[in-house]
Amino acid sequence: MPLVNDSQAVRKRCFDPVVDERTRLLVLGSLPGDKSLAVQEYYGNRQNRFWSLIAEVIGVELIPLSYQGRLEALLRHGIGLWDVVAEAHRSGSLDSYIRDRQENDLVGLLKRFPQIHTLAFNGGTAARFGIKKLGEHSSAYRIVHLPSSSPAYTLPFVEKLSQWKVLRDTLP
Repeated sequence: MPLVNDSQAVRKRCFDPVVDERTRLLVLGSLPGDKSLAVQEYYGNRQNRFWSLIAEVIGVELIPLSYQGRLEALLRHGIGLWDVVAEAHRSGSLDSYIRDRQENDLVGLLKRFPQIHTLAFNGGTAARFGIKKLGEHSSAYRIVHLPSSSPAYTLPFVEKLSQWKVLRDTLP
């Protein structure tokens, strides 16, 4: 792994949570990558397979929809989105370059939306940071560890999908 020049690491901030009273499953990433931040969309990097994976899970064609249409479709299916890291310094988009991070108030959000029963972590970094942040509260939820939808995680799509399909069991 190349060394990170901390002088090039920019402070990056996550997006607001996408969640409402219908949300039962919360999918948590780590921190949006540069392409997502540039377009101000969750999973805005077209190489990221999130929208294709979640479309297969819920059985709805999401790719042709507008970004707002995609978010509304997720909410209709009881799925919310957020990130574990609120902000951090990071050069580039790789999770391994996250430094000086501040986590989101995940426990606070879950208290405001007590109907959420499942937390799905999109990738190992999100899971590590998120479970640590939840602490003793993690036992109150079904926790699902998903292979990252990021293009940096090179597991073939079909193998990612076979693991993502477990989310079907959590939907209404």
